[in-house]
Amino acid sequence: MKFTIKREILLEALNKVSKAISTKNLIPVLAGIKFELKKKKLVLTASDNDITIQTTIESVKEEDFKIENEGSIIISGKYILDIVRKLPDEYINIEVIDDLKILIYTQNSEFNLNGISESEYPNIGLEESKKKIDLKANVLKSIVYQTAFASSNEESKPVLTGINFNIVGDILEVNSTDSYRLARKVVKLDKVSEENYNIVIPSHNLVEFTKILDGELEDVELHIFNNKILLKAGNLKFESRLINGTYPNTSNLLPDDSFLVINTNLNDFYNVIDRVSILTSDKEKNIVTLETDGNTLILRSSSVEVGRVEEKMIINKNNDENIKISFSAKYMMEALKSFSTETVDIHFVGEIKPILIKSKEDETLTQLVLPIRTY
Repeated sequence: MKFTIKREILLEALNKVSKAISTKNLIPVLAGIKFELKKKKLVLTASDNDITIQTTIESVKEEDFKIENEGSIIISGKYILDIVRKLPDEYINIEVIDDLKILIYTQNSEFNLNGISESEYPNIGLEESKKKIDLKANVLKSIVYQTAFASSNEESKPVLTGINFNIVGDILEVNSTDSYRLARKVVKLDKVSEENYNIVIPSHNLVEFTKILDGELEDVELHIFNNKILLKAGNLKFESRLINGTYPNTSNLLPDDSFLVINTNLNDFYNVIDRVSILTSDKEKNIVTLETDGNTLILRSSSVEVGRVEEKMIINKNNDENIKISFSAKYMMEALKSFSTETVDIHFVGEIKPILIKSKEDETLTQLVLPIRTY
C-alpha cells in the first residue's frame, strides 16, 4: 500500500471516523482505523461495536491524492490522528513495508508505526436496505437538536437513553423523554415509507452523527434493520445499534386541553428564568415558582443559604384564570432553547399537571415539563 495525499483531506476524514474509536475497548484491533486503498479511492473504517463510521476519499485530482499501490492495513487511530494533525506539511506519504510496518513521511519528518493485519478486523458489512427513508441533513440536525437533550442518562432505563423514531406512512414522529419531561417533533416526509417503523436510536450516537455531517442540504438516507440503523450521507456511512425494548406511549402524557395559555416573547421569558435561577442550587433541582396576576407574570426562587429573588414581566393570556406552579428552571430553559421562534405559548392544565410549551410559528414541535411539588 502506498499513496500521497493532501494533509487536510486526510485529516478531515480521520476526524470523522475517529469518533467511533473507543479507548476502553477490550478488542485491541478496534482501537485502530482500517485503511483500504483501492483503485480510485481510500476507504477509512472505525468501530467500537456500538457505532461504526466509514468514509471514502475519492481520487479526483492526482495532485490532491495519488495512489501508487493498493492494499489494506489497520493503523492505530490515536497515533495516526495525532501525526496527521501535527505535521506542518501540505502533503503526506503513507507506505506499508514488510506487510505490517507503516511508514508515514513528509519532506522533513518520518514516522514508523506497527500495523495490524486487516484479517484481524471484524467483518463489517454496512449493508443498505432497499427500503430507505430520505431526510434532509438540516431537518435531521433540527430533530436531534430539539429532542436529544430530553433523553435520559440513567442506564437503569436503557430505552429512555434513546430517541424514538416512529414512522407511519409519510409522517415521522420523534419522541425523547427521561420521564420528567418530553420533547416531540413531527416531520412530514417527502414520500410515503413502504413500511412502518418504531425504533429507538441511542441519543448519544445520533448527536455524534449530526456533529460530523457536512452539508446542510444533502440528503441523509436511513436504512433500518431489526437491530441496527445505517445513516448514509454522501461519502459517509454511520451505523448504530438500536436499543431493544418498547418505548413508552408518550401520547397519553400530552393533555388535550388547558385551562390557561400564556403567550410571551421567547427570549424575554428565557432570560427571566435564567436570572431567577441564579439563586437556586442543584440539590434543590433549580426550582422556580411561576405565578400569574392578571397580565403580570411573577417568577420567584429562594435558597435558605443564599437568599431570594423575584422578577415580573407582562404577558398575554387567553382568559382571566390565574396559576401558581413550580418547575425545574434547567428543564424549562432547555425546552425553550429548542425553539427558534420569536414567541411561545405556555399551556397550563393544572398546578400538578404537565406544562406544555408550543409555538404557533412552528407547530411541528412540542415540549412538556412536569411541575415540581413544593409542599
